[in-house]
This record gives sequence, C-alpha cells and structure tokens, in this order.
Amino acid sequence: MTETHRNLLAAPGSGPAPTLLPEDPAAAELGSRPREQFLEVVAAHPESSLCWAVLAEGALAVGSLEGDLGAYAYARTGYHRGLDALRRSGWRGAGPVPWEHQPNQGFLRALWALALAAERIGETEEHERCAQFLRDSSETGYVALAAASEQLRGGAATGGGDTQAGLR
Repeated sequence: MTETHRNLLAAPGSGPAPTLLPEDPAAAELGSRPREQFLEVVAAHPESSLCWAVLAEGALAVGSLEGDLGAYAYARTGYHRGLDALRRSGWRGAGPVPWEHQPNQGFLRALWALALAAERIGETEEHERCAQFLRDSSETGYVALAAASEQLRGGAATGGGDTQAGLR
C-alpha cells in the first residue's frame, strides 16, 4: 500500500532525504532575456520543467477549452521532464521535494499546472492525484501555488497578465 500522508509517528529523519534538483540553466535565461525571446529559451531547453510550467500557466490564463487542453499538454511534458530529473537526482518515487530549493520549483509548478488543467477538463482523479502528490512532495509549495493561482482555479481569464510573476 502506498503511503499518501506523512507518518506522524515516525522518528524525525526516518523518511527519504529531500531531493534537490540541480540548477536549471533555463531559469537564468528566462530572467535575463526579453519576453519576446521566451519561446527561443524553451526551444533551447526542452528538458526544463520550469519552461513547460510557464507555458502551461500562460495557457491556463487564457481561460478557454483550447487553452486548458494546451495547458494540460504543456504541464504533462514539464511533469515528466521533472520526474526524469528527480530520478537522476536520486529520488525513488517518494519523499520531499522542497519548494524552498529554487530549482525544484519548475517541477512543482508543472505538477500544480497539471492538477489545474486536469480539473478544468474534468479529469477529477488526475486532479486529485496531482494535488496530493504536490502536498506529499512539498506542503509549502502546495500552499504557495494554491494561493498564487486562485484566479486560475476558477478558469477566469486574467486578461493576458504575467501568470509567471503571480506564481513566483
């Protein structure tokens, strides 16, 4: 049976060690290049969960079925790229992925975007699974992303605003 909540009776430090992803080269480029070059950064770094998460967040901000389906595809790509990176970093399918470690945020944002997109297209089980996975990985990340994405949860278009800034 898979444990979906922390064992509160376990001794401190008895669970898996936190997984810390290496720096994402795309993150520095996203911060230093003009917005018009965003897609060039994504194309140069298709392994970056952060890039796919930002694409998904932007598609969710559109507030249409087309945007939601695009967000689902972008987020799923970022999620799988993140799982690959986590495994390369020693993750064994469970354990903390701390939000406080900046390079982990791309994966966690992609996971949350996948949860939101799944919710929007009626994939209730997928939404619940992804939301629980995020909570199990980083409760801090779950709280931060849920608060930052409140507008997106309702499917409200944000008027083309910078979704990435709201989710930082």
